[in-house]
Amino acid sequence: MPTVSRKIERLINLTIALLATKRFLTKQEIFTSVEGYEGSAETKERMFERDKDDLRNLGIEIDVGGFDPAFDDEAGYRIKSDKYSLDLGDISGVEIALLSLAAEAWRGAALDSAAQSALLKLKSMGIDSDLDSIPSISPLIRTPHTDFQSISLAISQRRTLSFSYLSKELDIQARRIQPYAIATQQGYWYLAGNDLDKGSLRTFRLDRFQGEITVGKESGAFEIPADFNILSSLSTEGSHEIATVDIRKGKAHLMRSGAISLVDMGEWDRVTVNFFDVTRMVDLVLWHGDDVLVISPEHLRSAVITALTTLVGLHG
Repeated sequence: MPTVSRKIERLINLTIALLATKRFLTKQEIFTSVEGYEGSAETKERMFERDKDDLRNLGIEIDVGGFDPAFDDEAGYRIKSDKYSLDLGDISGVEIALLSLAAEAWRGAALDSAAQSALLKLKSMGIDSDLDSIPSISPLIRTPHTDFQSISLAISQRRTLSFSYLSKELDIQARRIQPYAIATQQGYWYLAGNDLDKGSLRTFRLDRFQGEITVGKESGAFEIPADFNILSSLSTEGSHEIATVDIRKGKAHLMRSGAISLVDMGEWDRVTVNFFDVTRMVDLVLWHGDDVLVISPEHLRSAVITALTTLVGLHG
């Protein structure tokens, strides 16, 4: 399995690099910037050819071109965002659910250290790249709970779950639930289900689970109501704030995608967005660098300034 995992990681990072680049990349630039290409020059060549075939088999079209059409120079490679799509054909609801989970993993991989390293190496080589040019990638997805697979299996087999949970009042409570669904919102994974002790539908954040989860032995112990909607449950989870930010024209598309309003200010746009978690919002602002300026609320501005001060102290 480790070999398979390394290959998948390499394919994801290769796709991110080829999508983010502003020009064609040579093989040598790919081998230098994307982790996973190791061994002799011949070995790297074989790995790259197999990777290209794998991506094409997934429906990802790789463009091949040169740097100057007037000269017979070295071939380069890139993936144009407008051609980045998959032909899904006729698929079932179960397959759509599985693809949704895979999409979350793909979005999370965009901020993986190896993926970030690829973009940083490209920039250090003088090659302009931009994460905003990559479609459907969001830095708001966190790694699922360690018992994510057990929870998903309990839902499919209709088994109860018992666990210790850190409440909003910061006390640890024993909970027993009939799990209905698991989903993400604003970077957090949530589990929704019928709380057996409270006799009502409740939603739990996975990062507040404490210790091990116990899965009931009896399968088919309950039925999920036909009218249950996980989105309705998440819509009532927590409260949000509104941030006002100035965004440079043509930049920070990830933040623009959640805009409530937008005012054209010339070189900049003034945008309002919802946010649920200050830390995650600070991360998003910092990711876009000097293309985003926080106007309000003041506590968000202060958090960004504090984070920048810390970064300067650590890296000079």
